[in-house]
Amino acid sequence: MQIGKKKLIRDSLRLFGALFFSWLYIPHLLLFAFGGKRYEIERDLLRNSAQISINLPLFFLFLYFLHNNSYYRKVFYFRIGPAWRLLIGWWRPGNSTFIIPDSIKLGSGISIAHPYSTVLNAECIGDNFSCIHCTTLGKKDGNRPVIGDNVTIGCHACVIGGIHIGNNVVIGAGSVVVKDVPDNCIVAGNPAKIIKNYEDSTTN
Repeated sequence: MQIGKKKLIRDSLRLFGALFFSWLYIPHLLLFAFGGKRYEIERDLLRNSAQISINLPLFFLFLYFLHNNSYYRKVFYFRIGPAWRLLIGWWRPGNSTFIIPDSIKLGSGISIAHPYSTVLNAECIGDNFSCIHCTTLGKKDGNRPVIGDNVTIGCHACVIGGIHIGNNVVIGAGSVVVKDVPDNCIVAGNPAKIIKNYEDSTTN
């Protein structure tokens, strides 16, 4: 059987499971429909929709990820705030190894792929942020990093201290970033250095 067909069957079965247990998520669905974070939640869903092989309306897409993805639940509970999280998150919690402090300002459209052992302890993160496993955004001397828009961080990467990561930046796997990174570039290494500048490549 082709991989694409296997994935389609898998995703269809997961959707059936989400629909079967949809009664568990009535409070979640109400907050999605009528809560104040509808825009951010929709943008998160649309960015993560490429992970599955079936096209779904937003309502069913939300139900699919809510039931099948503990990392997505962690993002959703962050969106709705700590009070609602305490009330409705206890029977279907988010993944405990994916840490998003309530003090962070997180833009819309976060894309997550198996982000276990990931800590997003930044001052703020812009729109369209992407990360995978073992990513650490951390504090140093009481200061946390500021992450711009359209930033992608590879696995086992660390961004530490009160530094600024510009817009449209890719941070390679295993990088350790301790200095500011300008817009429109790729950085990698320990310590991280610029290995490609998008602006330079467009002018050549």
